[in-house]
Amino acid sequence: MRYNILYVTDLEKSLTFYRDLLGIPIKVQHGTYTELDTGATILALNTRESVRELTNLPVPDKASSSQTFELGFVVEDVIGIVEHLRENGVSVLLEPIIKPWGQTVAYVADPDGHFIELCSSLD
Repeated sequence: MRYNILYVTDLEKSLTFYRDLLGIPIKVQHGTYTELDTGATILALNTRESVRELTNLPVPDKASSSQTFELGFVVEDVIGIVEHLRENGVSVLLEPIIKPWGQTVAYVADPDGHFIELCSSLD
């Protein structure tokens, strides 16, 4: 099993983004820890405060302004999803474009500013 955990500032805003706007169902939830059903690799969310309390790690209160990773989601309709997100106040960082290899790609920001790639399948 593989998983990634995003440390989020506001769990409800993040759930609205991932669950409600992107349509990713919740797999399991224990307090502030939430796993989303993203297939083979689990995407989990937990509040920064909770992670500090549970681990004693020096987790900052806010996301860094320097992004060093992205989460990518293969979707059926990149343009449609980007429009849906925009209508709901999500910041669009890169409008949908067709890459030289034929894939449609766009970038948005989640409530904590994490880069989210939305792309068509390479198949």
